Amino acid sequence: MASTQEIRRRIRSVRNVAQITRAVQLVASSKMRRAQERVTGSRPYAEQLAKLLARVAAQADDLSELPLMQQREIKRVLVVAMTPDRGLAGALNSNINRRVAQLSQELRREYNNPTMPITFVAVGRKGRDFLTRTRQNLLAEFTGLGDHPKPADVRAIARTVTDAYISGEVDRALLVYPKFVSTVTQTPTVLQLLPAQAPESEETEGAGPQYIFEPDAETIFAELLPRYVETQIYQPLLETIASFYSAQMLAMKNATDSANDLLADLTLTYNKVRQSAITTQILEVVSGANALQ
Repeated sequence: MASTQEIRRRIRSVRNVAQITRAVQLVASSKMRRAQERVTGSRPYAEQLAKLLARVAAQADDLSELPLMQQREIKRVLVVAMTPDRGLAGALNSNINRRVAQLSQELRREYNNPTMPITFVAVGRKGRDFLTRTRQNLLAEFTGLGDHPKPADVRAIARTVTDAYISGEVDRALLVYPKFVSTVTQTPTVLQLLPAQAPESEETEGAGPQYIFEPDAETIFAELLPRYVETQIYQPLLETIASFYSAQMLAMKNATDSANDLLADLTLTYNKVRQSAITTQILEVVSGANALQ
């Protein structure tokens, strides 16, 4: 059995770990609430933009010639892997990276091309590290965006994807990100970016408001489409941030609880060893006294 000195050293070590995980849990809990508010607050704007595009598309004659909506034979695919920059978030990062790897296999099976080239854009350090470690073809990386992504950062990501599509370097663009469902649930989700698909209108014919477009619906749709693609990147960025802090808060809470349980077990063991040592000392004193008599 370990000595009391060794057990005390382990108790101090576990107590220090519990203090650190508790501090990280409190910070993550505070940031998690703000991140969740940003996600829920931005969703209505994204939904309204999609509805607006659906109304415009319903009155447009032909949108298939727009550069971002042209359908081509799929020979090359681009995947945007969106992950957090940091760890200590349980299985969140590994789940996203695993989904990215599965998507690559699914795409090659779907198009019956085992050697189909797949290009990646990494948004977040954890995804960048995974793609680099597995020696994937990395077109660009965007890291250190922080908790408040700037519009310029979103436009840079969107421009990288759209330029690759318009130039013909890729024929399809997908995005993988952790969709925030609840504090305990974050689902790796695949979203198609390009070719862009006009949202479907939920309004029945004649039920919605009628608009007069100037100059015409096609021109307005062509102007709104890049903004729509940017929104499809910005919203997943917010979802990723909220998912990260939710997963980190839960992971650190579990780590703190485990450390406290281990601390209780070590304290009990320490008391038993100490009591055993005291009992042994008392027996030695009694035995010595009896020997003297």
